[in-house]
Amino acid sequence: MAVNLNLPPAVPVVGIEWATLAAGLKKAGATDLVLARLADTSTTAAVFTQSAFAAAPVVLCRQHMLKNAGSVRALLINSGNANAGTGQPGLEMASGHCDAVADALGIPAQSVLPFSTGVIGQLLPDEIMRRGIERAGSALNETSGVTATHWTDAARGIMTTDTQPKLTSQQVVINGRTVTITGMAKGAGMIQPNMATMLSYVFTDAAIPADDLNQVLGEAVAVSFNAITVDSDTSTNDSLVLVASGTGEPVDAAHKDWALFREALTHVCLDLAHAIIRDAEGATKFISVNVTGGHDIAECKNVGYAVANSPLVKTAMFASDANVGRLLMAIGKAEIDSLDAAGVTVSLGDVVAFEKGGIAAGYSEERGAAVMVEEEIVITIDLGRGAAQASIYTSDLSHDYVSINADYRS
Repeated sequence: MAVNLNLPPAVPVVGIEWATLAAGLKKAGATDLVLARLADTSTTAAVFTQSAFAAAPVVLCRQHMLKNAGSVRALLINSGNANAGTGQPGLEMASGHCDAVADALGIPAQSVLPFSTGVIGQLLPDEIMRRGIERAGSALNETSGVTATHWTDAARGIMTTDTQPKLTSQQVVINGRTVTITGMAKGAGMIQPNMATMLSYVFTDAAIPADDLNQVLGEAVAVSFNAITVDSDTSTNDSLVLVASGTGEPVDAAHKDWALFREALTHVCLDLAHAIIRDAEGATKFISVNVTGGHDIAECKNVGYAVANSPLVKTAMFASDANVGRLLMAIGKAEIDSLDAAGVTVSLGDVVAFEKGGIAAGYSEERGAAVMVEEEIVITIDLGRGAAQASIYTSDLSHDYVSINADYRS
């Protein structure tokens, strides 16, 4: 069960159409293939996994983004199979599926971006994919797919071990007109993105130049998807796409309301990133690790991830065990040069647990446990050596996490 996962209602974005179906990649007839058609006025920015074993669709996406300079007309997404670790046959198959989408929608093949998620090391069932693409293309050509239902169906169609779809919106007024930003994401395990999340798609009806779109995406990702971890594992398929359909108000980095747009986009990305942690495999706790007083942001994130990724810390969180020693262990292993332990302060919620090189005066296990028993826990670590700060978001490590991943392929 997800931890307090309550996203605001989603608002459809004009210029984006969806077709979602059960192609047969998953068991029991679950939806597993999603095709999005983008307005021809769209501009697109994207970031991808840094894994050395990047999946075939990621390789192809990078190639297509270079060739088409951000002019993307379709997104092809399948769940149930990652098409990763499949070598040249996997690349050729992904390319063939882009050709199939191009034929179905009458667009250039290099304007199609493919995405896959699921089991690594297996080729996609080619005939199943091609039949699904033909059906999805026909559905888009026959009807307009801009309803809220279509958006929810798409968010559900990209899921793997997620327990519920992750879909949210923000709206801002620019030049007197409402601009909508709506995003969806999937991810519950194999999460420390090192760029984005496993799969995430964010859309706006604003008209935005490609260079500005890339810049604002990088800024939003740094404090959202690049600040979460479930298990420290970066997927072979991590991808995040930001599409500006161009059907609404023009805005760019020089516009007086650019800061409003950037704030709303960051809000959507944070909502989705937090949703991934709230729906993490086996999670019973949502944990914020706030690190302050660092020399720089990188140092703060290093400490935050050391704590958030520690199995001993995460199991203590699951057990509601106020074991300050595990936090100190994790901070100490972060390899921060010349860190003075006497200058570090560690708090659980509003309870100071460690300061001046020792357990804080007035701290007790009972006070710490009262914080740890909550479903949402804030750990604050003041390094006492600068003005930089950063937050990392994570989940606890439960019996269910082990069970889910032990049974993943069965």
